[in-house]
Amino acid sequence: MGFTSEFGRRDLVKRAAAIGLISVPTMTALSACATSGGDDTEQVEKGEKTAKNPLAVNEGAGLDVVIFDGGFGDEYAKAAEAQYVAAYPKTDGKIKHTATQKIQARLAPRFNGGTPPDLIDNSGAEQMDFGTLVSKEQLTDLRALLDAPSLDDPKKKVRDTLRPGVVEMGQFDGDEVWVLYYAYTIYGVWYSKSLLAKHGWEYPQDWDAMLKLCEDAKKQGIAGWTYPGKYPYYLPFSLYPFIAKIGGREVLDAIDNLEPNAWKHDAVKSAFEAYHELQSKGYILKGTPGLDHTQSQVAWNEGKALFIPNGSWVENESKKTTPKNFDMAVGAPSSLDSSDKLPFGTIWASGGEPFIVPKNAKNPQGGMELLRIMLGEKSTQTFIKQVSSLSSLNGGTEGLTLAPGLASAQELWTKAGPNVVNPRLQDWYVRLQKEKIGTAALGEMMAGRLSPKECMAKCQKFADETARDDAVKKYRHR
Repeated sequence: MGFTSEFGRRDLVKRAAAIGLISVPTMTALSACATSGGDDTEQVEKGEKTAKNPLAVNEGAGLDVVIFDGGFGDEYAKAAEAQYVAAYPKTDGKIKHTATQKIQARLAPRFNGGTPPDLIDNSGAEQMDFGTLVSKEQLTDLRALLDAPSLDDPKKKVRDTLRPGVVEMGQFDGDEVWVLYYAYTIYGVWYSKSLLAKHGWEYPQDWDAMLKLCEDAKKQGIAGWTYPGKYPYYLPFSLYPFIAKIGGREVLDAIDNLEPNAWKHDAVKSAFEAYHELQSKGYILKGTPGLDHTQSQVAWNEGKALFIPNGSWVENESKKTTPKNFDMAVGAPSSLDSSDKLPFGTIWASGGEPFIVPKNAKNPQGGMELLRIMLGEKSTQTFIKQVSSLSSLNGGTEGLTLAPGLASAQELWTKAGPNVVNPRLQDWYVRLQKEKIGTAALGEMMAGRLSPKECMAKCQKFADETARDDAVKKYRHR
């Protein structure tokens, strides 16, 4: 249910501010924001449910869409909106499209005032906290969308056309699905095949080979690694699957579950020590702790560093600075040694670019229908061609010539088979993952200011604090 009292709205604001849903200067400003809009927004009447309109969209109602303007841009969403208008011509001119990187700043006042958009791409550094949105009942259950006929084959439900794990990612502590992850992201260690080939190097399949390669590169004036030092929560994109590879996926599950000694596991210790060795031996590009994501990617594109931990959006995000013959590729985490629990080729792959339909949206049916269109083959192929990323639709690449990085990502995912992990910390506990473990712990260790042991202790301390915080709703692997 929505917030129907001043107490309810103030409670949302205070607790959201406490755990990172919103970021504003003072409680006075928050309270003023919370009282200005009220919860009086009326939803548009539903339309007639038909075979072509299974979600009963009001064909003449407007649509309010907010897209995170990051690595994927927003052109793919505009293309889907054009398809929406073609299907519902009376909507023409009534779609309000906003692209922004300031998700929290732009949308927190609208949530607080009871006037959120109809569809939101809740992503980026200012992503709103999903746990808070779910626990405060601010989202629409998307099962109506998932159980609707798919756009291209009415005999199949939308849910049956999605890649494995996508539906489950949108669940928190029940059967309801609150989030639909549109992109399908392959995380790992990204590199230039042409740069390695130029020096006669091969991608290292174990850690001894990684260290030897980094040493050889150092002699050639090339750093082994770089990463976004200002946003060091990129480090887990290769570090978390490395931990799972060493100790098994149950280690990541324990971390996600906020278990008391999860960060003290031997696999965590081994992985932290391995990454710290990159720093202590001088294999990290000088100045990396001061670089943002763009600057680190430019340095990598320029051949100043061999490897960068990232997700498959990086090909599109860095395309303006990527040399023509760069031949971008992604590698699975190197093995630590032969005692690893999972084989080489184990990767982190999961839904990315999370879309939500607010419960208090004026036109939630329209928001879900736009998502249904986006999960059709035409929209998916537009997305793939524009941004060099897979979508959550299980397919869509047929007949397309894939960019090098995307082709590499798809090959890596296919080879991984069942050896795919999906840590949930980053969507269950956004602030814990980004600000605390990612930045205040891992970032400090990789900058040389914490030892692996100190970093482990700090991660556990942060996790324990979150576990004890009654204002943070807890989630567990089933």
